[in-house]
Amino acid sequence: MNILAIECTHEALSVAVSCSGIVTEAVSLEWKKVAESLVPLVEKVMKESGLQRKELSAIAISSGPGSFTALRIGMSVAKGIACGLGIPLVPVPTMPAMASSLRATAGRVMAVIPARKGEYYYADYHSEDLFSGLWHDEVHCGSAADVVAAAAGLVRSSETVVVGRRLNELIPLLPGSGAGYREADFFSARALFSAAERLFSLDSAAELNGVTPDYRQAFSPNGGKG
Repeated sequence: MNILAIECTHEALSVAVSCSGIVTEAVSLEWKKVAESLVPLVEKVMKESGLQRKELSAIAISSGPGSFTALRIGMSVAKGIACGLGIPLVPVPTMPAMASSLRATAGRVMAVIPARKGEYYYADYHSEDLFSGLWHDEVHCGSAADVVAAAAGLVRSSETVVVGRRLNELIPLLPGSGAGYREADFFSARALFSAAERLFSLDSAAELNGVTPDYRQAFSPNGGKG
């Protein structure tokens, strides 16, 4: 399969192409300028891969949770490419994708993504389930203290590693929980391919009109978050 993958949910921006198992990836530091940076990044990685757009089999998109703006733009670009080429769009849940990219062989992995100021999305997974692709959809939202308490609860029964990007408020609190921490620099668009291929083979590629960003937040008509 030839897949174009986009990951721009939070704190980083990357695009990758998998062509017969060979991966070409482009990364940008301009995550906060995703509207201006994403399409040029797609063009860059396609050119470097030597693949023509018509040769793509599917588009994979990291579907959230994450930044409202980045998710919306990333999804729009992915839908536009998929619609223009008439190929499937495969949404890949960000939390388990990030957790599985750690490639832990035992214990528990807790993925953490910033939500509102002072709040975080967090979800924990058995390493064995991540390896086998048995991903659940249970995501919590709470304060830094809530995340630390949840991590401490997991440590009582299993070795636990928290993964996230630049969790500056949270990191100093984690030693008290007994959990380890790994900066998720290893998580990028290339981490989506395995799940995208699995979902595609299971006929889980969604109809374009039915694919929406997984915000995990309610938004009121006046622009506020509920």
